[in-house]
Amino acid sequence: MRSHHDMGGLPAGTVEIKEHDYAHWEKRVDALMVLLSAPERRMLRVDELRRNIEGLGPDAYETMSYYERWIAAITKTLLERGVLSSDELGRKIEAVRAREKIP
Repeated sequence: MRSHHDMGGLPAGTVEIKEHDYAHWEKRVDALMVLLSAPERRMLRVDELRRNIEGLGPDAYETMSYYERWIAAITKTLLERGVLSSDELGRKIEAVRAREKIP
């Protein structure tokens, strides 16, 4: 049985191959992944990232962008490992919302 993320062998339309610029936050997510997965840190492994991306529910998986999935998976992994607590994360989110005036 296929999971919602498994598209292997299914028709998905044409793939548009073109160069494009990444948003600043997407570059930061990529850099974060590189830093956290560096051998001297080993705070995140690719298999953990993949497991947490594949573990997203169908609605989240289908509506999130590529890097939104990455940051969700990175966050979940850091929470699972105890590197970050949900309280710390909540406080930081509130600080960013206040700074950026996000409701």
